Amino acid sequence: MTVDYTVLAAEASSSKTPEPAVVIEVGDLLAITDYFVIASGTNDRQVRAIAEEVEHRVRREGGGSPRCIEGLDDARWVLMDYGDFVVHVFNDEARSYYDLERLWGDAPRLDWQAVAGAAHLGS
Repeated sequence: MTVDYTVLAAEASSSKTPEPAVVIEVGDLLAITDYFVIASGTNDRQVRAIAEEVEHRVRREGGGSPRCIEGLDDARWVLMDYGDFVVHVFNDEARSYYDLERLWGDAPRLDWQAVAGAAHLGS
């Protein structure tokens, strides 16, 4: 079930930007969550739009609302904590600076597009 909502969050974020989201499996390395969804927008308006789309789609499909959302005011780095997964939406500059993909480089990536494709074929 967690993977379903994680994939949904990745799909939602990717629907608002040409660059697909990255999903990192951190559960074996980090006790507080299972997945990081990482996305970015080119400006604060796009960052907010991505965060809003993720929240809307996950809630609509029964995944509830995030436990907390931080960073919407300046929209440089929006963090949405869903418990089992955390969505990070950066502006391009902050994503490059914090470089979570490099920081968590040893963690496996989830091929969320393949999972989403398989789910759509099965429905």
